[in-house]
Amino acid sequence: MDAPQDPPAMSRGTAIAYAISLPLSLLLLLFLPAGSLSWRAGWIFVAALVVGFGLSALVLARVNPLIYRARSRFQPGTKGWDKALLAIILPAMVAILPVGAFDAGRFHWSHMPVWAVVLGYAALLAGMAITAWAQAVNPFFEPGVRIQSERHQRVIDTGPYRYVRHPGYSAAILLFFGMAFALASFWAAVPAMIASAFLILRTAWEDRLLRRELPGYAAYAQKVRSRLLPPIW
Repeated sequence: MDAPQDPPAMSRGTAIAYAISLPLSLLLLLFLPAGSLSWRAGWIFVAALVVGFGLSALVLARVNPLIYRARSRFQPGTKGWDKALLAIILPAMVAILPVGAFDAGRFHWSHMPVWAVVLGYAALLAGMAITAWAQAVNPFFEPGVRIQSERHQRVIDTGPYRYVRHPGYSAAILLFFGMAFALASFWAAVPAMIASAFLILRTAWEDRLLRRELPGYAAYAQKVRSRLLPPIW
């Protein structure tokens, strides 16, 4: 059997571009629609994201540094239907931020109680933690759906995969709604619902692919019956 072929590392230039563009994009998506840099709730939201994802990155750099290669780009063989779904999911996910900023930061359409905002931050932090946990134990955690035959992909049944088959998607739904509620915007929950609906469809189609093409997955699915929410579904 050939040795596994891991994804190539990002170039220094690409890594620098990511390091600059991602934080800048976050600030633009929030404070440009809000119309002011003095929006305090926006800065609290940014701080929560920086701390949460920063801690996750430090942990992953120690326990599974290969994940940065796997997550850096869509790899050859990514299914066409997955690219079509992501063409809806990703813009809807990104739209949560400016919609929430227009609402809570500029026009104040929503009147969300404090407990709902706190619940949003709890969901946001839980989503970050579950995502990091799944990435820590799963070296095959890629942004696109495919069978990673060149990497000798195998079933992962440890960590959160003991409880649900797609913990990354469970975490993503928490993140979608957590962002909307942390920004104190009911309107931002609209793109969150769109992103979640198509993500649930993606879960079903990916599950069908894995049952058909990944050895051992059908038996794993018999043992771990929940896709997203134990023990409900």
